[in-house]
Amino acid sequence: MSAKPDPIKKSAVKKSEAAPADTDPAAAMVEVPVEAGGQAPTGEVLTSTPQNLTVEDVQDTSVTIKWLASDTSGASGLDGYTVETCKDGAKEWVVANTEPTVANCYTIKNLTPGDLLNIRVLAIKSGGRSEPATLPQPVLIQEVIERPKIKLPRFLRTRYVRRVGEQVNIVIPFLGKPKPILCWTKDGEPLDTSRVSILFSDKDDPLHENANRRDSPEELYDLYQKLVDTWGFNAALEWTPPRDNGNTEITGYIVQKADKKTGDWFTVFDNCHRLSATVSDLIMGNSYSFRVFSQNKVGISEEATVAKGIATIQKIGIVYKPPQYTEHDFSEAPKFTASLNDRAATVGYTTKLLCAVRGSPKPKIEWLKNQMVIGDDPKFRQISNQGVCSLEIRKPCSFDGGVYTCRAKNTLGEATVACRLQVKQVITPEGEKAK
Repeated sequence: MSAKPDPIKKSAVKKSEAAPADTDPAAAMVEVPVEAGGQAPTGEVLTSTPQNLTVEDVQDTSVTIKWLASDTSGASGLDGYTVETCKDGAKEWVVANTEPTVANCYTIKNLTPGDLLNIRVLAIKSGGRSEPATLPQPVLIQEVIERPKIKLPRFLRTRYVRRVGEQVNIVIPFLGKPKPILCWTKDGEPLDTSRVSILFSDKDDPLHENANRRDSPEELYDLYQKLVDTWGFNAALEWTPPRDNGNTEITGYIVQKADKKTGDWFTVFDNCHRLSATVSDLIMGNSYSFRVFSQNKVGISEEATVAKGIATIQKIGIVYKPPQYTEHDFSEAPKFTASLNDRAATVGYTTKLLCAVRGSPKPKIEWLKNQMVIGDDPKFRQISNQGVCSLEIRKPCSFDGGVYTCRAKNTLGEATVACRLQVKQVITPEGEKAK
């Protein structure tokens, strides 16, 4: 009778003979008990290879890499990752971290500038090491140079408005390798660190301060206002815009008046867009003061500027003084504004030539036919009215054709225009002539 086989045997789990030569021999074979029926007991199993190994950053003496976590399924958790390097062309792999790292990134330091390094990462469990994840290309150890760049936020590309006393927080993102040296200035001068807090980080540069009227490009000055004139029941005011506009455009002015008897201020113009105003309907015998507020989209100026001078409305009669005007000289040499046009006429049918002229003094008009003055020939009728000149030719014959000229003269000069007139005979068919 033959003996029965032992129900429990141990089998050796070996790595493939085709595995890379650089694999740690410690992970080449793991003894795992196998129960009857081919099912593995609840023992240790190898973890999977780290995924997506990439280079995060390269400096002149360091390299930062990152990867995705390995599959940690099994009886126990992952111990960490080992990072190994090998100079390009060499065969020996060197461990970069003495203790496994549990993070999914690692910075390899104290490297030699100019070296070409192959880099790989292995996952470590109590059961052994995973297959390595290796970068496809060796890494050149040198710092990547990037010119400084500032990414200005969109809201800072236009006018940035804050009320006086509000806190101003400005964050300016920037890039560059090596890290750029940053400097904040105002009007070309360094900021006052006693009232401004500047913080620096790796990717942006925040500025914290409280808004102050000194932050305007110019110092503060009130607008200048004066009383220009007083007549009848009216007073004319003028002023200049303020030098300090609160860092935003002036949208208008508020004009107020106060009767000296009461001292109460009343608004005359609520949103005046000009730098002058005429205040009307003042009371005879009273005296008035005036003041002006400037306003922008943030609000109204804290203080008003009071006009220099007081407007007193007299009780005496009003004497109107008409303004004095210098008489304009309208003298002008003759100039034709409408010329003569060539035309054709029919024998026996009255025709008319027209043109227009201007000038001061009023020009004298003469008509000429073939350079000969027409004069008082009853065949022609000459009319000049409001600058329009006409020559009527009554029942012209074929001899009345030719070049007609209109000449205008005054003390400042003369001007002429001309045209050609053709007088044609009506041709009657012989049949109609016989009838």
